[in-house]
Amino acid sequence: MAPSSTPITVHRARAGDVRRIKELVDYYAGAILLEKTLANLFEDVTEFWVAESGGRVLACGALHVLWEDLGEIRTVATDPSSRTRGLGRAVCEAIIAEARRMGLTRLFVLTFEVSFFAAMGFEPIEELDLTPESFAELRSSYDAGVAEFLDLPHVKPNTLGNTRMLKYL
Repeated sequence: MAPSSTPITVHRARAGDVRRIKELVDYYAGAILLEKTLANLFEDVTEFWVAESGGRVLACGALHVLWEDLGEIRTVATDPSSRTRGLGRAVCEAIIAEARRMGLTRLFVLTFEVSFFAAMGFEPIEELDLTPESFAELRSSYDAGVAEFLDLPHVKPNTLGNTRMLKYL
């Protein structure tokens, strides 16, 4: 762990960050995050942001664009020894800024960390308002996270207690 006095930088992930992102994700996978293979992470590296201190990646998160106005914050993970330093929040703030820059007007998250996201302006929702066209298009996605987002029948029911939340930008 980098000392807490070491400056934090938040930036777009690079291919060289992927193995460390995998370590962070693996710590939480199955419990509060979807599992990701190295191949998945390399394919999606352009979606990721990381917080780094002392040359070490200590937190990550991804922005996945779902539709022309809608994005999802995914795969937020912080090194357990660096929790409470604001690293996850810093990553999410960078993602929110990027979503705004891209012209998105809504950000979705499926999370167990309700108070964390509520503090950033996300509110719990029952279901997301999608047009029939966008629902039909999204339904054809091969992405497991999109299927979970849509609560499609082939995805196991949400019995884990995670919460759907939305933020208007």
